[in-house]
Amino acid sequence: QVQLVESGGGSVQAGGSLRLSCAASGNTVSFNGMGWYRQGRGNQRDLVAFISSGGSTDYAASLKGRFTISRDNAKNTVYLQMNSLKPEDTAVYYCTARVPYTAYWGQGTQVTVSS
Repeated sequence: QVQLVESGGGSVQAGGSLRLSCAASGNTVSFNGMGWYRQGRGNQRDLVAFISSGGSTDYAASLKGRFTISRDNAKNTVYLQMNSLKPEDTAVYYCTARVPYTAYWGQGTQVTVSS
């Protein structure tokens, strides 16, 4: 069984920064990589950033340069550093871990950016 626990969400003014963390426990050996998705009100869940087990990264094109994904393998934790936040970044951010044929999801953490 795998558990993903996110933390670090909250409210911030436009231009501010937040750092999200996602700690994984359980059978993490099977992970192909971990990442972040977000879902704004009424919208679909979209990719924010992903880091593979080999260390390669992938970002939503519109977020590259403001958001940075990183990981600490010893802690089984992935981070999302979000800078220059905008009101349109407001969403629930979900951590995900990919394994063969499926993926695990965290419970989500709310990020609210006010203008």
